[in-house]
Amino acid sequence: MIDTLLSSWVAGAPVRFRQALSLPVQKGALSLMKGQTVTERPDNVLWALAPALVGASAATCLALVPLSANGVAAQVESGIVYFGAAMALVMVAVYLNGWSANSMFSVIGGYRFIALALSYEMPLALVLIAAALPAQSLSVSDIIDSQAGLWNVVRQPLGLPLYLIASSGLAFWGPLNFPDANDLGGGTEIELSGVDRLLWRGAHLSLVVAAAAMGAAVFLGGWRGPYLPGPLWMCAKTIALIAIILFAGHTFARVRLEWFVRIAWTILIPASLIDVFGAGITVLLSKPQ
Repeated sequence: MIDTLLSSWVAGAPVRFRQALSLPVQKGALSLMKGQTVTERPDNVLWALAPALVGASAATCLALVPLSANGVAAQVESGIVYFGAAMALVMVAVYLNGWSANSMFSVIGGYRFIALALSYEMPLALVLIAAALPAQSLSVSDIIDSQAGLWNVVRQPLGLPLYLIASSGLAFWGPLNFPDANDLGGGTEIELSGVDRLLWRGAHLSLVVAAAAMGAAVFLGGWRGPYLPGPLWMCAKTIALIAIILFAGHTFARVRLEWFVRIAWTILIPASLIDVFGAGITVLLSKPQ
């Protein structure tokens, strides 16, 4: 019986794979066919600006990530600072998306994100500073170069898990998707439909990709790796982190807002401080006397 079930599962695998690939296309096509929601006295300019701001933030973050030794769109000396500023801008975009619709649940979703901002941003900033300490530079390229012998994920084992939690929160994904949560009927996107919803979710996913790409650069050595070209290594590491983020989003239930705030201030932020102090002590001890 087990052999029969296994053979039937293997035989149906290509069909399930095709369905998994076609499902996003089908949903996108259905969204294009739907009409746009019209609420009473919305701020249409800011409503249209919200997904553009999220997409611009993601594009800014991706521009800072090198694909090879010389393959970077924006070589910024303080790239980590720019990344943090671009991720912080998402807070403005999410609030605008909620407020401009002139809808109660939508506004609540926007306020939720603002209330949680520090719970995400402080751990994110601290672990990025810790990752920059061995390089003694805020440049993403220099941080990648400092991992030539050893990746930061090994030197700083707390860094990558804390980064993934904080960046998932700022990207409002999965169990940390508070502004667009189901208990608000969709939160800031409750009044979005048709092309508007498609644009918002596309910008949302681009933010997840940007967070994964920066995580791959800062903690997994970026484009560095044997045998394969640098861009392939960068893409492979980014895809690996995207898979982890997506898996968490589809596996774990959304936590309660007050629980996450308590966890952030009692566990995540202290752990981030330990990460920074540990990185600083390691750098000081490694300096020649």
